[in-house]
Amino acid sequence: MGKITGPVGCYGPRYGSTIRKRVLAIKLKAKGQKCPKCYSIDTLKREAAGIWICKSCGIKFAGGAYIAQTIMGKTLLPEELKSIKGRK
Repeated sequence: MGKITGPVGCYGPRYGSTIRKRVLAIKLKAKGQKCPKCYSIDTLKREAAGIWICKSCGIKFAGGAYIAQTIMGKTLLPEELKSIKGRK
């Protein structure tokens, strides 16, 4: 019986353990994403590098290559919302 390796088990002993651990971290971050509009879990699909689509509400937005919302996007979002609400 082998060790449970998760989504990177398909690579077997190839490429080295460090690279497989990095790929595992990226794949796990990309899996449990939330939609920024409807906040539904596991409904985001990556269409291309940086383009994400929510299956439930149909919104299409730009984000990171492997993560739907980047750290820089999270810090800028509240300020942008305040400026938009202030204009109305």
